Amino acid sequence: MFPCTRPPKAFDRRQFFECCTVSHIHPGFRLTAPRHGGQDSQAVQWQLKRNCSVTPAQLLGLYVSLCVVSLGIAGFFWVQGATLVMPFAWLELVAVGLAFRTYARHAKDGERIVLQGSYLVVELESAGRLERAEFNRECVRVEPRSGDGSLIEVSGQGSSVSVGRHVRPELRPALAREIRHALRGC
Repeated sequence: MFPCTRPPKAFDRRQFFECCTVSHIHPGFRLTAPRHGGQDSQAVQWQLKRNCSVTPAQLLGLYVSLCVVSLGIAGFFWVQGATLVMPFAWLELVAVGLAFRTYARHAKDGERIVLQGSYLVVELESAGRLERAEFNRECVRVEPRSGDGSLIEVSGQGSSVSVGRHVRPELRPALAREIRHALRGC
């Protein structure tokens, strides 16, 4: 389906950064500089994460303080004789707790795309579940799924993954161009 006749080209970091405009990365996604560790460990990495202004720990603190205030007010009115306030306060706290739980489960969602050596690795995390796909650099295709602003389809060797959920639709074509540019090894 995809020709895999060329041997993988060695990744030249200096050449990559000379021909790519890394200093003008779009605000919707971030290119992480190549990592150094051992032999053949240089990599280009994109981290695509949700824009969360509140961490799950902060959300828990907010929820606990909301519970204290709400139950304190409900307790005051309970003592005054308004007995129906307490059940509604509990109902409210359960509903808010479920909404906060749903938010906290997806707060760490993200996508990580790593180009290392002859492989392009795509990792998708959603609600604590990690999905990983590896593609041969020489046999991978990166293109929009259907049209302008749609998710980016990374496909090769009979499998495909859609990325770009956490990037604004108008920046997805730029991300796809950047990934293709890195795959060419320039």
